[in-house]
Amino acid sequence: MKIHANEISALIKEQIKNYRHKIDSNDVGTVVSVGDGIANVYGLEKAMLGELLLFPNEVYGMVMNLDSDSVGVVLLGNDNLVKEGDLVNRTKMVMEVPVGEELLGRVVNSLGQAIDGLGEIKTKSRRPIEVIAPGVIKRKSVDTPLETGITMIDAMTPIGRGQRELIIGDRQTGKTAIAIDAIINQKDKGVICIYVAIGQKNSTVAQIVDKLKRHKAMDYTIVMSASASEPAPLLYVAPYAGCAMAEEFMYQGKDVLIVYDDLSKHAVAYRTLSLLLKRAPGREAYPGDVFYLHSRLLERACKLAPEFGGGSITALPIVETQSGDISAYIPTNVISITDGQIFLQADLFNAGQRPAIDSGLSVSRVGGDAQFKATKQVARALKIELASYLEMKSFSQFGSDLDASTLAILNHGEALMAMLKQKQYNVYQLDKQVFDLYVAKNNYLDNLDKNNVRKVLDKAYDEFKATNSNVLNNINKNKEIKAEDEAVLAKEMKAFFENLNQ
Repeated sequence: MKIHANEISALIKEQIKNYRHKIDSNDVGTVVSVGDGIANVYGLEKAMLGELLLFPNEVYGMVMNLDSDSVGVVLLGNDNLVKEGDLVNRTKMVMEVPVGEELLGRVVNSLGQAIDGLGEIKTKSRRPIEVIAPGVIKRKSVDTPLETGITMIDAMTPIGRGQRELIIGDRQTGKTAIAIDAIINQKDKGVICIYVAIGQKNSTVAQIVDKLKRHKAMDYTIVMSASASEPAPLLYVAPYAGCAMAEEFMYQGKDVLIVYDDLSKHAVAYRTLSLLLKRAPGREAYPGDVFYLHSRLLERACKLAPEFGGGSITALPIVETQSGDISAYIPTNVISITDGQIFLQADLFNAGQRPAIDSGLSVSRVGGDAQFKATKQVARALKIELASYLEMKSFSQFGSDLDASTLAILNHGEALMAMLKQKQYNVYQLDKQVFDLYVAKNNYLDNLDKNNVRKVLDKAYDEFKATNSNVLNNINKNKEIKAEDEAVLAKEMKAFFENLNQ
């Protein structure tokens, strides 16, 4: 068989014409520079903001800067394993974390990986860490109380399910203690809790986990730790990852309490990333979008309307102040985003008042709508009475002769402050809170030695419970003080304190 040269030429031309070599130059990039947990990658023209990239040695990174000829990537692993010239692959996925009930009772890192030594966590689903917050139509106004078990908070600055209440104060004033007590108090109340530790010491997180285990609170709690020793990118993603875990439960119609401890360190981690990414610094060297950093996180906390499942996320962000300055940049930002704040004062803490809550600067903007009627009945005038006491106290320092009415206000105020003292991990249920407030409201404590107020109150409660437990059960059940129950309470308390004074 004779083969002609022109036939071969025609065949080759046909093959070349139909040849399509599939090279996708947009899916592989090259590391131009790397250092301080930041990599600049050239060649990924189609990379998305927030997309995960895969570096050699199984190191992942997240796209945070989209420049004209390169992308800025924060590394979610050891940057010593990445070097210039390394090839980088797109995953075409945004960052996700494992979610679901399998995480309950576990301690995880920012990526949802177990760090408690109890083995790998196998979950059925994952969620992206960044999502758009539910819109107005999907939301419902806050109307159900989230009981913290702390009398001063539940009476004066009540928190509702779906609310965002800021806990703010100097270091070592009991901010974390309030959050942990609130988690402990959710036992048997159908609320799932998530504690996100941002920039805390590993020893501190270990102590918190130990306390939660002792109070059997880990059964319904997830602890996420992004410790101070970890790279800034892991601190940055931690609250968003925790919120994604909370949203999984919320969209199942469950109630969730999430604590961010604390957002000051989160803002510092973001400032570190932004400066390394060569973004323009603004006030206090924070980038211009530091407000959006926290607003997009806290807006995800809400109460869903019944037609969308009716679940809720209640957020307790914590912010640390310097010398009580709540007008600093990050504190004012978070105050303007949240629905109220609980302000802890160093002077009160040092004076032995626990919790050291400043009743004047603390406020709840929606919690009153979600307060039990029983608490409202006994705590309606509490804030005004404390304000009068603090005002008189400051005036009385300048004068020695005080009239009877001023002395009465001072005595009553001191009795209220003594009644509101509460030890850590010692949470009170509704009937106990209402009982204490009722006794204080009716001036039974005014003439007692202020150091014995708590002891006398506990004794009065125990004796009343032994003989009239049905009244306390009615308060817990009805969430209000019925007239017949109040009559019994008034009679018994009058008799108890008359016998006490004899």
